[in-house]
Amino acid sequence: MKRSVALRWIAGGATAATSAAILLAMPMSQALAADNLSLGAGADGSSKASGSSYGNVKDGSTSTYWAPGSSTGYVSVKWGSATTVSSAVIKQASGGGSINSWRLLNADNGAVLASGSGNPTSISFSSTSLKKLTLDITAASSAPRIAEFETYATGGGSTPTSTPTAGPTSSPTPGPTPTSNPGTPTGAWPSSAGSVSISGTVNVSGTFDGGMKTYCCIGDGSQNESQDPMFKIANGGTLQNVIIGSPAGDGVHCEGTCTIRNVWWNDIGEDAATFKGTGNGTSYVIGGGARSGSDKTFQHNGNGTVSISGFYLSGSGKLYRGCGNCTSSYERHVKIDNVLLNDIDMVAGINSNWGDTATITRVTISNSSSVVVCGKYQGVSKGSEPKYLGEGWNDSNCKVNRSDITIR
Repeated sequence: MKRSVALRWIAGGATAATSAAILLAMPMSQALAADNLSLGAGADGSSKASGSSYGNVKDGSTSTYWAPGSSTGYVSVKWGSATTVSSAVIKQASGGGSINSWRLLNADNGAVLASGSGNPTSISFSSTSLKKLTLDITAASSAPRIAEFETYATGGGSTPTSTPTAGPTSSPTPGPTPTSNPGTPTGAWPSSAGSVSISGTVNVSGTFDGGMKTYCCIGDGSQNESQDPMFKIANGGTLQNVIIGSPAGDGVHCEGTCTIRNVWWNDIGEDAATFKGTGNGTSYVIGGGARSGSDKTFQHNGNGTVSISGFYLSGSGKLYRGCGNCTSSYERHVKIDNVLLNDIDMVAGINSNWGDTATITRVTISNSSSVVVCGKYQGVSKGSEPKYLGEGWNDSNCKVNRSDITIR
């Protein structure tokens, strides 16, 4: 009996004993595959190379694959209702690049479930109920080829085959904490655990945990773009659990890819954070909040993707803006999910002529009667001003449906 027929029979109402007998009668590889939750899931991602498809990672065949359009990118498996997952198995096809670093994300809230270096194989993490699981490749020698992205409710159901030499895999990640799972933003502002006085830029490599103290202050609080940043995060670094006082100069600079987790800006000043990396990776803003800005909150000058989740913003022009007149022009992408916005003018501003995209879900907006959700601009060379082209909905650049936006 073929697997597809057996599984349809099981789904159609065979008894537990009959189902077990069918699985025992199958070859072991088929029985294991029956537990693979990805087989009945959907799939999407950031980009795909010619000849590849998102759906290939969950079709049960190692002869097909997905590859990103560049050396980095992400692919997701998704379900129509919450599904409990605690492990994943990644099978790579031959001919692609080697993965240098990766993350496994709960795409519902942006939480990092596991991360590691080298080619991932079997990944275990704390049992999590979610609708979408994402494999995010943050660095690779060239575009890797993912043949299968298997998911399981309990320990990994199969052993990778034809997989390049694996690097170390991560240890299980603890369940959600205030700094790893931002939850749904409420607008409540955190209490400061103390004050730290600084007189210049704080350089961050690795992880800098501020212990929820308020760091203050540099700059003059104006829109002067020549101000120094308060924090400069090196490639791959993490800034977390910090309250940024006012004035904050030019906020936070991410020199490559970075993670900004549970960081709060008392006053945005020029920009809360500027993303400058040009390696086509993904940077994350997870939780936190900002207030009292006049223009942009998150400025994207480099390339790649900025992912913003669980964030609260009050009183600013834009949550995100892809630079429309920087010295170098890039294609840029932003993912915005599960954010609460108050008194703003625009959620995301992108340059449609450069191929920018904004994927926007689960946004609640208050006190913003004329807000633009996804604004399209025509990017220009440095020295000129970008032309505003209008608002986009559910198109190739603005990937957002009206049902994803709540206005109150």
